[in-house]
Amino acid sequence: MNNPIKIAVDAMGGENSPYKVIKGIKIHCSSPNNVIYNIFGNEKIIRPLLDQIQIPNSKYKIFHTENSIKDEDSPLSAAKKGKDTSMWLAIESLKKDHSDAIISAGNTGALFVIAKLNLKMIEKIEKPALSALWPNKNGMNIVLDLGANIDCNEKNLVDFSLMGSALHKSLFENEDQKVALLNIGSEELKGNSIIKNTYQILNEKKNSLFEFKGYIEGNQIMNGDVNVIVTDGFTGNIALKTAEGTANFINTELRKALTSSLIGKISSLLNIRNLKKFKKKLDPRLYNGAILLGLDKPVIKSHGSTDELGFANSLKVCEKIINSNLISKIKKNII
Repeated sequence: MNNPIKIAVDAMGGENSPYKVIKGIKIHCSSPNNVIYNIFGNEKIIRPLLDQIQIPNSKYKIFHTENSIKDEDSPLSAAKKGKDTSMWLAIESLKKDHSDAIISAGNTGALFVIAKLNLKMIEKIEKPALSALWPNKNGMNIVLDLGANIDCNEKNLVDFSLMGSALHKSLFENEDQKVALLNIGSEELKGNSIIKNTYQILNEKKNSLFEFKGYIEGNQIMNGDVNVIVTDGFTGNIALKTAEGTANFINTELRKALTSSLIGKISSLLNIRNLKKFKKKLDPRLYNGAILLGLDKPVIKSHGSTDELGFANSLKVCEKIINSNLISKIKKNII
């Protein structure tokens, strides 16, 4: 058997932790895998949960600390808290090659700052990018940057194209990667100078990792014509929050429409199978697991408010990007 994959888990970050973290590990390891979970946090709380949820002793190691970073901590204060918090120790485990990836559902800003303090950037990459899965009609998009960088230049956007394509290939190896720049129009003359310059660079410089498809507008993100969508962190974060809000609005209003009258209730019963498929398509837990690309080790951010199913899916993302050698793919293709 190959050497086991080791995932460093910050067990104390996010809502309802460490319970949801341990439950997420249980869901993930219920399917056979070659993963060891290096769990960082308060052993007095974690140990009883591991026993209660019945995770085999062979699947984990606990690294005890009573200190953790809170959601309300600023990134600077979190970094100053010391090197004995669960998040810092988990990242340090990755730095020392005791783990192959790190995952946390904790404070996003703190995770970025502590990761950058401990880990090196990939050579020739100037800025990291936060990337995540986003459903489309035909499968899945990778969208980046989703908030790590407010301002980006042409080199950054070209790097994001390469890193996003490498990530998509790692997760969906049988698909061809098709890159588009998020813009206010599909015509070449639309957009600011940085977007237009990036368009020219990607259009002229062919890359074996992906096919460049030009511009895409916000209302085309889920069409499925492309699967890697590149933008700056300001625009990407707004697009993400808008999509999340729209999905929640649709789910809420649909639930109201199907439960507020007798006809609606009958209709929902007659269409229960299709409704379940629709709900699953919009379930954000199934797409949980954002990746901070650009660092020389894999750093994965689970949504702080997700439940155990969402956390389990982010662990699945960790496993896939380790097995597919994501970092090596980026290094090989970077300009």
